[in-house]
Amino acid sequence: MDVLLIGGGGSFMRLLIDKLVKEGHKVFLLTENKNREHKFRKVFETYRFSYDNVCIREVFESIKPDLTIFTGAYDSNFVWRDKENTAVAFSSGLMNILIAYSATGKGRFIYLSSAEVFQKAYAYNVAEEEPYTAYNEKGQALAIGEEMCINYRKMIGADIMVLRLDNMYSIPEEKMEADTIFSRMCMQAVETGEIIAYEKHRNSVLYVSDAIEFIYMAADAKEHKYDIYNISTSNPVYEPKLAGIIQNSLPKDKVKVVVEKGGDKSGVVLANERFDSEFNIRIRNTPEKILPDLALYIKKNIEKFSNLDEAPVSLMSRLKSKTKGIFIAVVPFVENLILFIPFFMLNNRAVGSRYFAGIDFYLLYVLLFAIVYGQQQAIFSSLMAVAGYCFRQMYNRSGFDVLLDYNTYIWIAQLLILGLVVGYMRDRLRMIKAEEEQEISYLSGQLDDISDINVSNVKVKEILSDQLVNQNDSFGKIYEITSRLDKYEPEEVIFYAAEVLAKLMGSDDVAIYMVANRSYARLFSATSTKARSLGNSINYQEMGAVYESMLEKKVYINKNMDERYPLMADAIYSDDEMQLILMVWGIPWERMTIGQANLLTIIGYLIQNAVLRATRYMSALEQQRYIHGTRILDEDAFTSIVKAYLNARHKNLTECTLVSIDADNTRISDMSNTLSTLVRQTDYLGKLKDGKLYALLSNTNSDDAEFVRKRFIERGFLCQVEEDVAV
Repeated sequence: MDVLLIGGGGSFMRLLIDKLVKEGHKVFLLTENKNREHKFRKVFETYRFSYDNVCIREVFESIKPDLTIFTGAYDSNFVWRDKENTAVAFSSGLMNILIAYSATGKGRFIYLSSAEVFQKAYAYNVAEEEPYTAYNEKGQALAIGEEMCINYRKMIGADIMVLRLDNMYSIPEEKMEADTIFSRMCMQAVETGEIIAYEKHRNSVLYVSDAIEFIYMAADAKEHKYDIYNISTSNPVYEPKLAGIIQNSLPKDKVKVVVEKGGDKSGVVLANERFDSEFNIRIRNTPEKILPDLALYIKKNIEKFSNLDEAPVSLMSRLKSKTKGIFIAVVPFVENLILFIPFFMLNNRAVGSRYFAGIDFYLLYVLLFAIVYGQQQAIFSSLMAVAGYCFRQMYNRSGFDVLLDYNTYIWIAQLLILGLVVGYMRDRLRMIKAEEEQEISYLSGQLDDISDINVSNVKVKEILSDQLVNQNDSFGKIYEITSRLDKYEPEEVIFYAAEVLAKLMGSDDVAIYMVANRSYARLFSATSTKARSLGNSINYQEMGAVYESMLEKKVYINKNMDERYPLMADAIYSDDEMQLILMVWGIPWERMTIGQANLLTIIGYLIQNAVLRATRYMSALEQQRYIHGTRILDEDAFTSIVKAYLNARHKNLTECTLVSIDADNTRISDMSNTLSTLVRQTDYLGKLKDGKLYALLSNTNSDDAEFVRKRFIERGFLCQVEEDVAV
């Protein structure tokens, strides 16, 4: 079936999709998340609209889902920080979704609520009829959602179901999912080294995979008795026990459990008797089984789920955050100044040295920073090198002489050119690398999108292929059904051809007439009383428009709704001779189209092939089937035909009557010609295993058989109608 899921991403949604896809359903997703953060490859199509958008109705009309699940309390699109605005958005979105659902009037709608609609302490398990006690905005919004769904079910008679889950938990994928009691205890253990547990506080917890199994059981049920169900283990566990399980799961952390005393029994435990009696609850994942894995997972990913980063930020922290960028920008200049000192000293020592006089240490200094930091630092280091060079030259000359020396400017130009070129090349290479990384990232995103599109296209192709093969009027389906005629005996083919024709045309009223001569046709097989309304014999040449259409080898369509004629009729020809006439009643007006006419033509040709094969087989064995020198069938051939007629009569495909004839077996050859003149071309004469001679009257009931019996008596043959004959 087609399933529409409404909600955001997360582990709950992912597991729910996996379950539905695994069970063979086609899943659509409606979500308010427009950032495309969550991609579900198993989803057939994802719609990204706000829940109060007017086009939600178009989504429902496009999909026409057999099942709609609104994740409600577990919809990650609703972040309950600004609780008042979120509650308003939740209620208005649910109202719009219900209106869109009711407009289509199809399928089941499931609303997922939680135990948060009860927020006071209960000393007993809370049943479905318990009045709501929510005092915060989320609990009140969930309770209002339950009332909306229940009232809609009563008002419009829709198949709406509310499932209230009791403290569902999972191994979280995102921080917002780590708001369950288990996740909070695990984070306390890792962050502070102790777990605070209240001695009298109890909880009934439900692992996500169990919850999904129960949701699917309710969704897949053909019917349900109530409009609201609690889904719970109804087996409360006290907080100190839960804390002890987590403590034992983290032995190396030396976690301490602090038990707070005082207070009566508290907490909310939902009663599950209603759901258990109807669907049968079986818990597979207990806290003892899941909590150790959850504790180790939270410990490994504590940075992802930690609440410490939500503490108020101090003035010093804010100051550090603001000065961090300045510090990062200043560091290269500081490094430049510090490294200038050793290069200045090396350059001074190299002057006048026999071995190092040819080495320009300032040039190496500039190239070093140009290569490491780029053009900006190359300019700064060049300025520092020029200052150092001029300062060294002024040891022996005046500053005026240094400025007038053209060698100074040549050296400066050489230094700047090399520094700027190397720095530019370094910046350019970094820019090219960044652009390539950006392009790779973009192309990777495009590849993911193409992959998603390809998965969707493959699904569409498979669905369309299945439709092409399996639809009622596809060639594959037609051939599959008509090929069943091959399994019948030659004598039975024409009877079951009517049954095949009725199934393919979608009509309960079908008749097949066999042409006797150029004017008359005899009813051979029919599927209903309506199909026999024209009688056992028709003069098809007097049927006006029907005959004209068949004469032109066209399908007759009763556009004028003439009650005398069928709604559709077609003639089957062999060597330009009309052999069979197919007639169909009971077709809806909207299906009386050229397409249906073409379908009838194709079916007629396929039936003709099966009938011709049977006829040729019968003709080939004709001499072996009759008693020598007569038109009387032998025992085997006649028995086979009688069985075929009686089976067809039992299935209401034809009428027939068996008449026994008192005749001298020694004179059968002499009586053959006389007996043949007393029956029609469509009747049969033959012997059964009791040795008696019988006449099989086709399309003849007991009353009509009396006329034939009298005819036999008038010619001197005693006979009687046989109602029950062993064959």
